[in-house]
Amino acid sequence: MSAPAFRALRRLDRGAWASLALLVLIALACLVGPLLTGHAPERAYPDLRQLGAGLAAQPAPDRLGPALERLAFRMRARLETVRSGPDSVRLVLGSDEPVDRRGLVYLPRSDLFGEPRVAEASPDGRRLVVEAPLRRLHFPLGTDVHGRDLLTRSLVAGRVSLLIGLTATLAALGLGVAYGAVSGFAGGAVDAVMMRLVDVLYALPFVFFVIVLVVFFRPGLGLILFAIAAVDWLDMARIVRGQAQALRARDFVRAAEALGLTGRQILVRHVVPNTLGPILVAATLLVPRVILLESFLSFLGLGVQEPETSWGVLVAEGSRAIESAPHMLAAPAALLVTTLVALNRLGDGLADAVDPRGAVAVRA
Repeated sequence: MSAPAFRALRRLDRGAWASLALLVLIALACLVGPLLTGHAPERAYPDLRQLGAGLAAQPAPDRLGPALERLAFRMRARLETVRSGPDSVRLVLGSDEPVDRRGLVYLPRSDLFGEPRVAEASPDGRRLVVEAPLRRLHFPLGTDVHGRDLLTRSLVAGRVSLLIGLTATLAALGLGVAYGAVSGFAGGAVDAVMMRLVDVLYALPFVFFVIVLVVFFRPGLGLILFAIAAVDWLDMARIVRGQAQALRARDFVRAAEALGLTGRQILVRHVVPNTLGPILVAATLLVPRVILLESFLSFLGLGVQEPETSWGVLVAEGSRAIESAPHMLAAPAALLVTTLVALNRLGDGLADAVDPRGAVAVRA
């Protein structure tokens, strides 16, 4: 990192540092959190669908009755009494014919009960007293329409969204910095031709471009990375071009030319290092833009596809179930908004630190 960029980091205000700390916490939670929740992201609990957020252990007493009624129906018996304790359930099954105990194998196949045992049985086999332990599961943010843990899925989705944001930003940085530096330093006809190409690419509708790609290629993570990186380098190229044009007339660049350094050497040693401040600011503000673009495309069904997930996918699922399960929208939307606000606040702080007079102002 160049000295100006390092000095800019030292001038960051408290709000920017707080945003950076929050982003680190979110990234760590997305990386480590799914390993600690106790649920696989694709593990579905059909008997625990659309649970609301809460810290109480599941299953709740109101969910035991329907599951036990289904068991009694399969065993061709009547559910006479049910007594539920904190860790187990005791039920009495009756029938006009001997109860087939083999039907008890259905009980541990549910998400609610463990291995049952017959505590008592009438001599004629028409009445069974069955005890079964309750499975105690926790879903702090609830479950979705398939019974999957929303906390786990939101954190795993954060991995994908942050990965797309960082990877596409790095790709846009590499292409945009190289293209803009060459264009700005070369000047003249070369600069004019290169910038007209940028103008042509700017005129292409982004969503139409993605739809065309989806027609010819399978939608997924790789396609969305390519689509976003292929468009977002244009802004970076313009920023670096302007900086390179300003630096081309500086004395240290002219001195390097007088010493016989080639254009490539001047770009690598002098021009690009002295544009790191604006590049750092632009990159910080480009990440939230990329994440928002990915979320928008996933919301439309053009982005990340199952079994992968992202914040955009979860927001789309939550919007479809907002009337019956509003918590499905609240969790991923809160993480997405918090990340975007923190990234933009960090970018604003970097912009002020690099140029306190506001000469460099980039907005996502």
